[in-house]
Amino acid sequence: MRASERAYHTLRSEILDWTLPPGTVLGEVEQAERLGISRTPVREALSKLVADGLAEQGGGRGVLVADLSLEQADQLFDLRIALESLLARRAAERARGETADRFRALAERFATVADALDAGADPSDYYDMAGDLDVALDEAAANPYLVSALRTLRLHLARLRRLSANDPARLAASAAEHADIASAVASGAGDLAEATTRVHLHHAFRHLTSHTTPDHTDTLLTASSKENR
Repeated sequence: MRASERAYHTLRSEILDWTLPPGTVLGEVEQAERLGISRTPVREALSKLVADGLAEQGGGRGVLVADLSLEQADQLFDLRIALESLLARRAAERARGETADRFRALAERFATVADALDAGADPSDYYDMAGDLDVALDEAAANPYLVSALRTLRLHLARLRRLSANDPARLAASAAEHADIASAVASGAGDLAEATTRVHLHHAFRHLTSHTTPDHTDTLLTASSKENR
């Protein structure tokens, strides 16, 4: 892997998990020294992060980790609902044979983990399963343009997820909702796959906006809200 790609993946992961919170200055010299590489690959990595919308030019301050706001969350979920519900529909329309079996297996995995999540289990495996479902939907839908549009969107959504406190009851419900989506796709029911996806995303958005952790309250305020405080 090229140095610029390693730098990009490292910085992207640190932005997504809030090791590098919004507003952090990503100086070329400092990051090059920290990552043990030259400034050129760091510059390339930063350009890619800016293209992803995870970083932004901060005028005289250089490149900064991009901010988030409730307004952005609202806009991102508008797009997410439109794209992911269509993705689920297309996947269901094409699900046959081994593909359908793949989604049945995913539905069983989600159903199995729900009780453990409700009891407070570490959600890491559940998030991995959600990633597996995303990959399965992407491959089953077989629409590279739709998948490309979702790639960057999912990066921003991963950042947003970190803003809300873990709620065992919500995680368990979310796992059950994912099981419903996978089952609908496996059965080839396009209407049901789209509907269950919309229900899941509606609940996810409502939880995000009502369960923001205290440390991130200011981050989720819109610029106008901050000015009026």
